[in-house]
Amino acid sequence: MFITFEGIEGSGKSTQIKLLAARLQDKGHKILQTREPGGCPLADKIRALLLDADNSEMVPMTELMLYAAARAQHVNEVILPALGAGAIVLCDRFSDATYAYQSFGRGLPRGMVMQLNQLACNNLAPDLTLLLDCEVGIGLSRARSRISSLDGHTPKEERFELEALSFHQRVRDGYLALSQENPERFTVIQADQPPDAIADNIATAVFKRLQCTPLK
Repeated sequence: MFITFEGIEGSGKSTQIKLLAARLQDKGHKILQTREPGGCPLADKIRALLLDADNSEMVPMTELMLYAAARAQHVNEVILPALGAGAIVLCDRFSDATYAYQSFGRGLPRGMVMQLNQLACNNLAPDLTLLLDCEVGIGLSRARSRISSLDGHTPKEERFELEALSFHQRVRDGYLALSQENPERFTVIQADQPPDAIADNIATAVFKRLQCTPLK
């Protein structure tokens, strides 16, 4: 099963993936946690380019193609082999992020983004997408606080956090539009709750899809 986590900056995806992975492992499932952009050595190098604030001159088309290149490598090197080996793959962002950020956020034509996504994904689509939704101001405040707390040896990866509030609002609106267009795949989780409550809601959605009994 391929499960993706989506949401604006600071929505808590990374924390919730770890919590879900632990619950699934307790149930005896084989789990692979990964992320985009990145997830393998070549894609991680592309990630560094995409998220470095020094690359503020990057144009939207370059950004789109770099995401596609990273995804093509990640899908073929990491995700498809793991699924073939029977693992449940938990991925922090996937193709929906490209629609939300590069199409809704940057204004690139959606049809073009769709074509590039199809090529990069090698026809792979998530079985379940968990959208952690919160107000833009809350998410950005969390994300910027996290970045400011990093030591000098950790890359800040803040190119998107430095974007205007209006950009992040378009991204959030895009995610919500995608969830309405794909209700059979998306589950929207309110991310302004305590982390444990969010984790419980996520586990309920996932175990229902897996036809398991939710952990208490």
